[in-house]
Amino acid sequence: MGFSQSFFAARFGLSEHDLEAYLIEALSAGGDYADLYFEYLTTSSIGIDESIVKSATEGVTLGVGVRVIVGERTGYAYSDDLSPEKIRKAARVAACIAKGPASVVKSGFEEARAHNLYPMIHAPNEMGLEERVALVRRADEAARAYDKRVFQVQATYADSLRHVLVATSEGRLSFDRQPMARMSVMALAREENGTPQHGYAGGGGRVTLDYFLNEKTPEFFAREAARQAVVQLSAVDAPAGETIVVLGPGWPGILLHEAVGHGLEADFNRKGTSAFSGRVGQQVASPLCTVVDNGTIRHDAGGSRRGSLNVDDEGMPTQENVLIENGVLRGYLQDKLSSRLLKTASTGNGRRESYQHIPMPRMTNTYMLAGESDPEEIVRSVKKGLYCTTFGGGQVDITSGNFVFSATESYLIEDGKLTRPVRGASLIGNGPEALKFVSMVGNDLKLDEGIGVCGKEGQSVPVGVGIPTVRIDKMTVGGTAA
Repeated sequence: MGFSQSFFAARFGLSEHDLEAYLIEALSAGGDYADLYFEYLTTSSIGIDESIVKSATEGVTLGVGVRVIVGERTGYAYSDDLSPEKIRKAARVAACIAKGPASVVKSGFEEARAHNLYPMIHAPNEMGLEERVALVRRADEAARAYDKRVFQVQATYADSLRHVLVATSEGRLSFDRQPMARMSVMALAREENGTPQHGYAGGGGRVTLDYFLNEKTPEFFAREAARQAVVQLSAVDAPAGETIVVLGPGWPGILLHEAVGHGLEADFNRKGTSAFSGRVGQQVASPLCTVVDNGTIRHDAGGSRRGSLNVDDEGMPTQENVLIENGVLRGYLQDKLSSRLLKTASTGNGRRESYQHIPMPRMTNTYMLAGESDPEEIVRSVKKGLYCTTFGGGQVDITSGNFVFSATESYLIEDGKLTRPVRGASLIGNGPEALKFVSMVGNDLKLDEGIGVCGKEGQSVPVGVGIPTVRIDKMTVGGTAA
């Protein structure tokens, strides 16, 4: 797509000459580098509760962020008004951090190489409202029909379409049209006069509405949410203490994301505040572990994963990055600032929540590659332990690598078999140390359904996670039963 055909040129009359002028303004007080990030975002959501459609919202946000980099310092300003005078003012504010001779802005722009991961004709929010309302109604009906003990259901469908343009003082120009859609279902179940138990399921990605009609339907997510809630009705209290833990495939990769992934982001490592700082080339995990971050993954049929992007939020093409290979640390996730300071190439991981935010190194789709073990054999190998298949919230200390995660669905392993479901289990450990105790990796790699939202320094971005079945020989489980 040429600039004259771009969304921002057509809608707001921007020209390449305008972009050059704004970049010159940004570097008028000096600086090493400057860029412009234009964003136009449309969103919609529909929610059902008590079998009544109680919410329906639509919104539009737009703006531009101007960044100037000087060594380790960043000047940033933004405007939700795309008039020339407001953009110039934002550029001057961002320039205030820089001092010295004015830098040169490269004349003319070259369009950055980009993927074509979501070449859809119609984005989800360009479809009819009636079709989207029907999705949440179907989810509500399916969850209630699953079991008579399900007494409350909430279902939400949300989608967005983001147009972005990135122009840099190095003469790089990038465009992208980023769709996103997600469905979420929450179910509550209880026995008569019993304590309500919760189940949650959802998914989506950079997909069209057809994904929810033909691949992962509202009924799929609704039944899964109801199933989780019903399973918890017969759960026993989780045992506490050190034990063998087996992670099921898919969403349990969130533990990998939090306990390891954040520690491999370059900003923490160039500052020396990560447990992985200065350890490239060292053995940091079991030789069975290979961990990658890949922003280029498509769904098996149509659309792309939730964390996939044609270009990152600095206009760089995303790529597959091997972070840990056979247990050896190979590198970090880089954005523009960190790669300049560390004198390495960007890995396509510069991400931001919106035009109001400074980009930083972030994950896209992070997962462990499959191994050679049969998943059933992994469970059979455990005489006593815990099998975790679904996780809720968690937190990690980047400096130490220590983490705590709540397992919302898990089962006792007794004599090589899954037996009773447990509730109230939490996994406590250290990211680098936990990976050293991985003794078996399954051949069943699975990615999550598309619900991941990652928070960092007040910014949230969509991500994907994944993991095969994995046996960890030593981990502390926090619970209520001795």
